[in-house]
Amino acid sequence: MMGLSDSALGMSTSAGLLIGLGLSGTTFSVILGAVGRAVPPEKRSLAMGIVSAAGSFGQFAMLPGTLGLLEWLGWSAALLVMGALAALMVPLGGMLRDRPSPRQASDLSLRAALDEAAAHRGFWLLCIGFFVCGFQVVFIGVHLPGYLVDSGIAVQVGSTVLALVGLFNIVGTYTAGWLGGFLSKPRLLTWLYLIRGMVITVFLVVPLSPASTYLFGIAMGLLWLSTVPLTNGIVASVFGVRHLSMLGGIVFLFHQLGSFMGVWLGGYFYDLNGDYDLVWRLAILLSVAAAILHAFIRETPIERSPAEGARA
Repeated sequence: MMGLSDSALGMSTSAGLLIGLGLSGTTFSVILGAVGRAVPPEKRSLAMGIVSAAGSFGQFAMLPGTLGLLEWLGWSAALLVMGALAALMVPLGGMLRDRPSPRQASDLSLRAALDEAAAHRGFWLLCIGFFVCGFQVVFIGVHLPGYLVDSGIAVQVGSTVLALVGLFNIVGTYTAGWLGGFLSKPRLLTWLYLIRGMVITVFLVVPLSPASTYLFGIAMGLLWLSTVPLTNGIVASVFGVRHLSMLGGIVFLFHQLGSFMGVWLGGYFYDLNGDYDLVWRLAILLSVAAAILHAFIRETPIERSPAEGARA
Protein backbone atom coordinates (compact mmCIF):
# COMPACT_ATOMS: atom_id res chain seq x y z
CA MET A 1 0.00 0.00 0.00
CA MET A 2 2.86 2.38 0.70
CA GLY A 3 4.29 1.77 -2.76
CA LEU A 4 0.94 2.40 -4.41
CA SER A 5 -0.21 5.31 -2.22
CA ASP A 6 -1.03 8.55 -4.01
CA SER A 7 -2.52 10.49 -1.08
CA ALA A 8 -1.75 11.42 2.52
CA LEU A 9 -4.57 9.13 3.69
CA GLY A 10 -3.14 6.12 1.87
CA MET A 11 0.34 6.73 3.24
CA SER A 12 -0.93 7.27 6.77
CA THR A 13 -3.05 4.11 6.62
CA SER A 14 -0.23 1.95 5.28
CA ALA A 15 2.92 3.39 6.85
CA GLY A 16 1.16 4.34 10.06
CA LEU A 17 -1.76 2.06 10.90
CA LEU A 18 -0.95 -1.21 9.10
CA ILE A 19 2.79 -1.23 9.76
CA GLY A 20 2.10 -0.33 13.38
CA LEU A 21 -0.25 -3.31 13.70
CA GLY A 22 2.29 -5.54 11.98
CA LEU A 23 5.08 -4.44 14.29
CA SER A 24 2.95 -5.29 17.32
CA GLY A 25 3.04 -8.95 16.30
CA THR A 26 6.66 -9.20 15.17
CA THR A 27 8.78 -7.18 17.57
CA PHE A 28 10.39 -7.70 20.95
CA SER A 29 7.40 -8.46 23.15
CA VAL A 30 6.43 -11.50 21.07
CA ILE A 31 9.89 -12.72 20.07
CA LEU A 32 11.55 -12.33 23.46
CA GLY A 33 8.54 -13.87 25.17
CA ALA A 34 9.13 -17.03 23.16
CA VAL A 35 12.89 -16.88 23.77
CA GLY A 36 12.38 -16.42 27.52
CA ARG A 37 10.36 -19.64 27.69
CA ALA A 38 12.75 -21.59 25.49
CA VAL A 39 16.01 -21.17 27.44
CA PRO A 40 16.99 -21.77 31.08
CA PRO A 41 17.09 -18.73 33.41
CA GLU A 42 20.90 -18.55 33.55
CA LYS A 43 21.09 -18.18 29.75
CA ARG A 44 17.98 -16.05 29.26
CA SER A 45 19.64 -12.62 29.23
CA LEU A 46 22.30 -13.72 26.75
CA ALA A 47 19.72 -15.36 24.48
CA MET A 48 17.65 -12.18 24.45
CA GLY A 49 20.78 -10.22 23.58
CA ILE A 50 21.54 -12.53 20.65
CA VAL A 51 18.02 -12.26 19.24
CA SER A 52 18.00 -8.47 19.64
CA ALA A 53 21.39 -8.32 17.91
CA ALA A 54 19.95 -10.25 14.95
CA GLY A 55 17.30 -7.56 14.54
CA SER A 56 20.02 -4.94 14.68
CA PHE A 57 21.90 -6.71 11.89
CA GLY A 58 18.77 -6.39 9.77
CA GLN A 59 18.84 -2.62 10.22
CA PHE A 60 22.51 -2.50 9.26
CA ALA A 61 22.08 -4.75 6.21
CA MET A 62 18.92 -3.18 4.86
CA LEU A 63 19.85 0.51 4.98
CA PRO A 64 22.45 0.45 2.17
CA GLY A 65 20.33 -2.06 0.26
CA THR A 66 17.31 0.20 0.50
CA LEU A 67 19.30 3.19 -0.74
CA GLY A 68 20.41 1.12 -3.73
CA LEU A 69 16.81 0.12 -4.50
CA LEU A 70 15.69 3.75 -4.28
CA GLU A 71 18.35 4.86 -6.76
CA TRP A 72 17.69 1.91 -9.09
CA LEU A 73 13.91 1.54 -9.02
CA GLY A 74 12.54 4.69 -7.41
CA TRP A 75 10.63 4.90 -4.13
CA SER A 76 7.42 3.17 -5.25
CA ALA A 77 8.98 0.04 -6.73
CA ALA A 78 11.54 -0.09 -3.90
CA LEU A 79 8.69 -0.26 -1.37
CA LEU A 80 7.09 -3.12 -3.33
CA VAL A 81 10.36 -5.04 -3.16
CA MET A 82 10.55 -4.37 0.59
CA GLY A 83 6.99 -5.66 0.95
CA ALA A 84 7.96 -8.88 -0.82
CA LEU A 85 10.93 -9.30 1.51
CA ALA A 86 8.72 -8.68 4.55
CA ALA A 87 6.36 -11.40 3.31
CA LEU A 88 9.15 -13.92 3.94
CA MET A 89 8.35 -13.60 7.65
CA VAL A 90 5.10 -15.52 7.07
CA PRO A 91 6.60 -18.93 6.09
CA LEU A 92 9.55 -18.46 8.45
CA GLY A 93 7.21 -17.70 11.33
CA GLY A 94 5.07 -20.70 10.45
CA MET A 95 8.09 -22.98 10.92
CA LEU A 96 8.53 -21.92 14.56
CA ARG A 97 6.99 -23.78 17.45
CA ASP A 98 6.62 -21.93 20.75
CA ARG A 99 6.36 -24.41 23.61
CA PRO A 100 5.29 -22.69 26.81
CA SER A 101 6.84 -24.03 30.00
CA PRO A 102 4.71 -26.57 31.90
CA ARG A 103 2.23 -24.88 34.20
CA GLN A 104 3.31 -24.81 37.83
CA ALA A 105 1.03 -24.77 40.85
CA SER A 106 2.23 -21.26 41.72
CA ASP A 107 1.52 -19.83 38.23
CA LEU A 108 -1.07 -17.07 38.05
CA SER A 109 -3.83 -16.59 35.53
CA LEU A 110 -3.39 -13.77 33.05
CA ARG A 111 -5.78 -11.51 34.97
CA ALA A 112 -4.00 -12.17 38.25
CA ALA A 113 -0.60 -11.61 36.61
CA LEU A 114 -1.77 -8.24 35.26
CA ASP A 115 -3.07 -7.25 38.70
CA GLU A 116 0.22 -8.31 40.25
CA ALA A 117 2.26 -6.25 37.77
CA ALA A 118 -0.03 -3.23 38.18
CA ALA A 119 0.65 -3.24 41.92
CA HIS A 120 4.43 -3.57 41.48
CA ARG A 121 6.36 -0.27 41.58
CA GLY A 122 9.30 -1.64 39.62
CA PHE A 123 7.06 -2.62 36.71
CA TRP A 124 5.90 0.97 36.23
CA LEU A 125 9.44 2.28 36.59
CA LEU A 126 10.46 -0.06 33.76
CA CYS A 127 7.58 1.26 31.66
CA ILE A 128 8.69 4.87 32.20
CA GLY A 129 12.31 3.97 31.43
CA PHE A 130 11.30 2.27 28.19
CA PHE A 131 9.25 5.37 27.28
CA VAL A 132 12.52 7.32 27.44
CA CYS A 133 14.26 4.73 25.29
CA GLY A 134 11.60 4.98 22.60
CA PHE A 135 11.61 8.78 22.72
CA GLN A 136 15.35 8.97 22.16
CA VAL A 137 15.93 6.31 19.52
CA VAL A 138 13.02 7.24 17.27
CA PHE A 139 13.66 10.98 17.54
CA ILE A 140 17.27 10.36 16.51
CA GLY A 141 16.40 7.77 13.86
CA VAL A 142 13.83 10.01 12.16
CA HIS A 143 15.15 13.53 12.69
CA LEU A 144 18.95 13.12 12.74
CA PRO A 145 19.28 13.11 8.91
CA GLY A 146 17.29 16.37 8.70
CA TYR A 147 19.31 17.89 11.54
CA LEU A 148 22.52 17.06 9.70
CA VAL A 149 21.30 18.47 6.37
CA ASP A 150 20.22 21.69 8.10
CA SER A 151 23.74 21.89 9.55
CA GLY A 152 25.37 21.57 6.13
CA ILE A 153 26.28 17.88 6.34
CA ALA A 154 25.76 15.79 3.18
CA VAL A 155 22.65 13.62 3.11
CA GLN A 156 24.75 10.49 2.55
CA VAL A 157 26.32 11.02 5.98
CA GLY A 158 22.91 10.64 7.63
CA SER A 159 22.22 7.27 6.02
CA THR A 160 25.73 6.07 6.85
CA VAL A 161 25.28 7.08 10.48
CA LEU A 162 22.05 5.09 10.74
CA ALA A 163 23.82 2.09 9.22
CA LEU A 164 26.59 2.49 11.82
CA VAL A 165 23.93 2.58 14.53
CA GLY A 166 22.57 -0.73 13.27
CA LEU A 167 26.04 -2.29 13.00
CA PHE A 168 27.23 -1.33 16.46
CA ASN A 169 23.83 -2.08 17.92
CA ILE A 170 24.66 -5.73 17.21
CA VAL A 171 27.65 -5.45 19.54
CA GLY A 172 25.74 -3.40 22.10
CA THR A 173 22.69 -5.66 22.43
CA TYR A 174 24.78 -8.83 22.55
CA THR A 175 27.11 -7.35 25.17
CA ALA A 176 24.22 -6.06 27.27
CA GLY A 177 22.57 -9.47 27.21
CA TRP A 178 25.83 -11.15 28.18
CA LEU A 179 26.50 -8.72 31.03
CA GLY A 180 22.92 -9.10 32.25
CA GLY A 181 23.61 -12.77 32.88
CA PHE A 182 25.85 -12.03 35.86
CA LEU A 183 25.50 -8.31 36.70
CA SER A 184 22.56 -6.35 38.06
CA LYS A 185 20.28 -5.49 35.14
CA PRO A 186 18.76 -2.38 36.79
CA ARG A 187 22.23 -1.05 37.52
CA LEU A 188 23.31 -1.71 33.93
CA LEU A 189 20.26 0.19 32.70
CA THR A 190 21.10 3.10 34.99
CA TRP A 191 24.54 3.37 33.43
CA LEU A 192 23.19 2.93 29.89
CA TYR A 193 20.83 5.87 30.24
CA LEU A 194 23.47 8.04 31.90
CA ILE A 195 25.98 7.32 29.13
CA ARG A 196 23.32 8.02 26.50
CA GLY A 197 22.79 11.45 27.98
CA MET A 198 26.52 12.11 28.01
CA VAL A 199 26.94 10.97 24.39
CA ILE A 200 24.14 13.26 23.20
CA THR A 201 25.61 16.15 25.20
CA VAL A 202 29.07 15.69 23.71
CA PHE A 203 27.58 15.43 20.20
CA LEU A 204 25.84 18.78 20.64
CA VAL A 205 28.81 20.52 22.24
CA VAL A 206 31.66 19.55 19.89
CA PRO A 207 31.87 21.14 16.42
CA LEU A 208 29.66 19.20 14.01
CA SER A 209 31.46 17.35 11.21
CA PRO A 210 31.09 14.04 9.36
CA ALA A 211 33.72 12.52 11.68
CA SER A 212 31.94 13.61 14.87
CA THR A 213 28.65 12.38 13.40
CA TYR A 214 30.10 8.95 12.63
CA LEU A 215 31.49 8.71 16.16
CA PHE A 216 28.07 9.66 17.51
CA GLY A 217 26.49 6.90 15.41
CA ILE A 218 28.97 4.33 16.73
CA ALA A 219 28.46 5.39 20.35
CA MET A 220 24.68 5.51 20.08
CA GLY A 221 24.70 2.18 18.28
CA LEU A 222 26.37 0.55 21.28
CA LEU A 223 23.61 1.98 23.48
CA TRP A 224 20.72 1.89 20.99
CA LEU A 225 18.68 -1.19 21.93
CA SER A 226 20.95 -2.50 24.67
CA THR A 227 18.04 -1.71 26.97
CA VAL A 228 15.83 -4.37 25.35
CA PRO A 229 17.35 -7.64 26.66
CA LEU A 230 17.93 -6.06 30.07
CA THR A 231 14.40 -4.66 30.42
CA ASN A 232 12.72 -7.85 29.27
CA GLY A 233 15.14 -9.85 31.38
CA ILE A 234 14.01 -7.96 34.49
CA VAL A 235 10.34 -8.65 33.65
CA ALA A 236 11.14 -12.35 33.30
CA SER A 237 13.18 -12.45 36.50
CA VAL A 238 10.55 -10.68 38.61
CA PHE A 239 7.30 -12.08 37.20
CA GLY A 240 8.35 -15.33 35.52
CA VAL A 241 8.04 -16.31 31.86
CA ARG A 242 4.49 -17.68 31.54
CA HIS A 243 3.04 -14.23 30.84
CA LEU A 244 6.27 -12.63 29.63
CA SER A 245 4.89 -11.70 26.21
CA MET A 246 1.91 -9.88 27.71
CA LEU A 247 3.86 -8.07 30.43
CA GLY A 248 6.75 -7.33 28.08
CA GLY A 249 4.20 -6.09 25.56
CA ILE A 250 2.81 -3.59 28.06
CA VAL A 251 6.33 -2.30 28.75
CA PHE A 252 6.94 -2.13 25.00
CA LEU A 253 3.71 -0.16 24.60
CA PHE A 254 5.33 2.60 26.66
CA HIS A 255 8.38 2.38 24.38
CA GLN A 256 6.11 3.01 21.41
CA LEU A 257 4.33 5.87 23.16
CA GLY A 258 7.75 7.41 23.74
CA SER A 259 8.58 6.79 20.08
CA PHE A 260 5.47 8.68 19.03
CA MET A 261 6.28 11.59 21.31
CA GLY A 262 9.90 11.73 20.16
CA VAL A 263 9.11 11.87 16.46
CA TRP A 264 6.07 14.15 16.88
CA LEU A 265 7.69 16.63 19.24
CA GLY A 266 10.74 16.71 17.00
CA GLY A 267 8.59 17.81 14.06
CA TYR A 268 6.38 20.11 16.14
CA PHE A 269 9.20 22.09 17.70
CA TYR A 270 11.09 22.20 14.41
CA ASP A 271 8.07 23.82 12.78
CA LEU A 272 7.70 26.14 15.77
CA ASN A 273 11.34 27.17 16.31
CA GLY A 274 13.13 26.15 13.13
CA ASP A 275 15.53 23.81 14.98
CA TYR A 276 15.70 20.71 17.19
CA ASP A 277 17.53 22.30 20.13
CA LEU A 278 14.68 21.95 22.64
CA VAL A 279 14.08 18.27 21.86
CA TRP A 280 17.79 17.46 22.10
CA ARG A 281 17.82 19.01 25.57
CA LEU A 282 14.69 17.11 26.51
CA ALA A 283 16.33 13.85 25.41
CA ILE A 284 19.27 14.57 27.73
CA LEU A 285 17.02 15.37 30.70
CA LEU A 286 15.00 12.20 30.10
CA SER A 287 18.23 10.18 30.16
CA VAL A 288 19.03 11.50 33.62
CA ALA A 289 15.47 10.85 34.83
CA ALA A 290 15.49 7.27 33.49
CA ALA A 291 18.85 6.58 35.13
CA ILE A 292 17.52 7.74 38.49
CA LEU A 293 14.32 5.69 38.17
CA HIS A 294 16.18 2.46 37.39
CA ALA A 295 18.21 2.86 40.56
CA PHE A 296 14.99 2.07 42.47
CA ILE A 297 14.17 -1.13 40.57
CA ARG A 298 14.83 -4.48 42.24
CA GLU A 299 15.30 -7.71 40.30
CA THR A 300 14.03 -9.91 43.13
CA PRO A 301 11.48 -12.51 41.92
CA ILE A 302 7.99 -12.30 43.36
CA GLU A 303 7.31 -15.20 45.69
CA ARG A 304 3.99 -16.93 45.18
CA SER A 305 2.53 -19.72 47.24
CA PRO A 306 0.87 -22.71 45.56
CA ALA A 307 -2.40 -21.58 47.15
CA GLU A 308 -2.18 -18.22 45.35
CA GLY A 309 -1.70 -19.99 42.04
CA ALA A 310 -4.64 -22.24 42.68
CA ARG A 311 -6.94 -19.32 43.53
CA ALA A 312 -5.81 -17.48 40.40
